Amino acid sequence: MADLKKQIIAQLNLKDLKPEDIGDDQPLFVEGLGLDSIDALELIVLLQQEYKIKLANAEEGQSVFRSVRTMAQYITDHQGKAAE
Repeated sequence: MADLKKQIIAQLNLKDLKPEDIGDDQPLFVEGLGLDSIDALELIVLLQQEYKIKLANAEEGQSVFRSVRTMAQYITDHQGKAAE
């Protein structure tokens, strides 16, 4: 998950954060990292560029981007399917 955290930091230009500053289960939005809807779009771009994964719909994004752990699990679950 450290690599994913590094990618999130780079994609969102969060220069003040280190991967170890982000908890695996820490919420990414609102009370957690405080990300907003623009950041959500950047995370979607990250999934597409780095992992060739597209979200099916906006509702799916809410559960995928809940935390780094949920994002990592989604990538694991869908990475093989992207190549099929």
